[in-house]
Amino acid sequence: MTTVSDYGDSPHPRAGQPAPQAGDWAVEVHGLTKRFGTQAAVDSVDLLVPRGSAFGYLGPNGAGKTTLIRVLLGLTRADSGTMSLLGVPVPAQRGRALARVGAIVDEPRFHGHLTGRENLKILAAARGGGAETQIGPALDRTRLTQRSGDKVSAYSMGMRQRLGLAACLLADPQLLILDEPMNGLDPAGIHEMRDMLRGLTGEGRTVLLSSHLLAEVERTCDQVAIVDHGKVIHQGPIAELTEGASVAVEVQCSDPPAAARALGQPAIASRIAVSEDGLTVTLAAGPAREQTAEINRRLVGAGISVYGLRHAHARLEDWFLSVTSRFGGEQ
Repeated sequence: MTTVSDYGDSPHPRAGQPAPQAGDWAVEVHGLTKRFGTQAAVDSVDLLVPRGSAFGYLGPNGAGKTTLIRVLLGLTRADSGTMSLLGVPVPAQRGRALARVGAIVDEPRFHGHLTGRENLKILAAARGGGAETQIGPALDRTRLTQRSGDKVSAYSMGMRQRLGLAACLLADPQLLILDEPMNGLDPAGIHEMRDMLRGLTGEGRTVLLSSHLLAEVERTCDQVAIVDHGKVIHQGPIAELTEGASVAVEVQCSDPPAAARALGQPAIASRIAVSEDGLTVTLAAGPAREQTAEINRRLVGAGISVYGLRHAHARLEDWFLSVTSRFGGEQ
């Protein structure tokens, strides 16, 4: 795990602070490029992350998400472009910027033979600046207080992820940058992490997280940037991005496999997903009402009992698949 925070004392946000003014960005990036040989892992990226938001940097595995985070934190040098964190230019004033940033890059790793609290004490001593006083609150926030006296070798993956988040909180950061924070977690662990991240933004902090877990990004984040092959191809509020997404129709019927065949010849949909009790039909471009009526006519004509037809909410996954050239899939 690479953690970054607390390079000195600085003011921190508190709950109840006024909303940031337009143009007040937690992360501001213009024309950022990082190459490895002839391969551009980050390709002329422009990125604006509003303060106080939960912001998802979303893309398939290998799209350049981790590389961008490493460049932002000064762990690798960009070839061109400008960037700032909390209004402070980096890498020119990296120490000042990172004093107010907590970050995790790669999977959290700690000393397994030490307890969770002992690991945090080592990190707090290295940071200084009163970070040791934040150990208790960080453990409380990440729901690890009761297990803080256990050796980390006995921690589950979810507990290690939460301990990594606790390490980020030792500096009481204004900005948290988290690389795949939900990777490897079970559903309960994902739910806990989601609640913690939303609680942090509720205090006025900013959370920038990279992920390929589309459903969780949609539940956790207010805004997203979509990255593919190192380029940001869209960014903005999720509701605005999905507004123009293809409409999906959820169909409950007696014979889903037969229904899929009936709708596939000739094709009425751009995508058909079959489940045990029905199917989800992503409509092609055109009037949704007429296409839905045609779905019903075809299924009834094929002798299939239709129990229900419902227009589904446009999901981030549907929109993502329509605008990216490839998709790594959820893990």
